[in-house]
Amino acid sequence: MKVETTILEKRLGLYILALMASLVILNSCGGVPEKTTTVSNGEENVFSVEEVLEMVAKENDVTRTLYTKAIVGQGKKQGMKFDEDWRKDEVEAGPLPALFLRGVATSIRKGPVPLGLYLGSDFPINNANKFEGKQAELFEQIKIDQKPQFFYEEEQKLHTAMFADMASAKACVTCHNDHKQTAKSDWKLGDVMGATTWQYPKDSLSYKATVDVLNAYAKGTVDIYVAYLDEISKFKESEKPMIGDKWPVEGNYLPTPEVFLDSVRKLSSYSTMKTLVASK
Repeated sequence: MKVETTILEKRLGLYILALMASLVILNSCGGVPEKTTTVSNGEENVFSVEEVLEMVAKENDVTRTLYTKAIVGQGKKQGMKFDEDWRKDEVEAGPLPALFLRGVATSIRKGPVPLGLYLGSDFPINNANKFEGKQAELFEQIKIDQKPQFFYEEEQKLHTAMFADMASAKACVTCHNDHKQTAKSDWKLGDVMGATTWQYPKDSLSYKATVDVLNAYAKGTVDIYVAYLDEISKFKESEKPMIGDKWPVEGNYLPTPEVFLDSVRKLSSYSTMKTLVASK
C-alpha cells in the first residue's frame, strides 16, 4: 500500500493558510511586535527568531506528545512494536518517538527552509547526541528550571534555541531505562531527558518566512507518519493494524495520515495562536 499524499498536501495547505490568516488578523489587531525591520525583498520582518523558534517548538511538543502517548503508548498495549531499527527490512515496527523527531528533521533538511532540528542529552543512547561545550553548559540550567535557552552559535553562524525534552509518557521512560545501550537506567516521569535544539540563520523573520518555518515542520510530521504507514504495508509476519479513523486506544487501529494531521492541527494551532498573541 502506497499512501496517497494529494489530500494530505491539500489539508496541509489549508492548515498553513489558516495560520497565515491568523497572522494577518493579529497584525490588524495590533497583536504582533511593533518593531519591524525591512528585508531586501521589501517584506517587513515582524517576528524575532526567538519568537518563531518558540512557536515551532510548541508545535513539536504537541505533535510528539500525541505520537508518543496516542500511537506508541497505546499501540504497544495492542501489540504494536516500535524499534530503533524500524526501517530495516527484517524489522516490522514503527519509529520510536526520538526517531519520529529525527524523521521530521530529515524532511526539513531536504527542503528549502534553513531550519535545523536535532535532539540531544547528557545521557543519550547514541553518544553522538551528547551535548558538549556551550550546549552542555546551557542544558544544566534547563534541567533546573525547564526554561528555553537562546544563543548565537558563532562557528556555524546560527541563532540557536534549546527547549527541555521532558519524560512525559511512560513509553519514553521504559524504553530508555531498558535499552541495552542506555547510559542512565533510572529515568522517571517528569525528568528532563534532553533538549530539542532548533537553529535558523537570521535574527528576524517576515510573515512569509514564519509560515514557511511552520509549514516545513508540519510537512515533516506528515512525511514521517506516511513513512511509518508505508512500512506497515510491507509487514509479512506481524498483524497489520487497521488504518482508518480510529486510534490504538480503541483496538488494533491506526489513524490515517489525514486523521493524524487533523488531530495535530486542532491541538497545535491553538498553541501557536497563544504564542502569537503573547508576542504583542
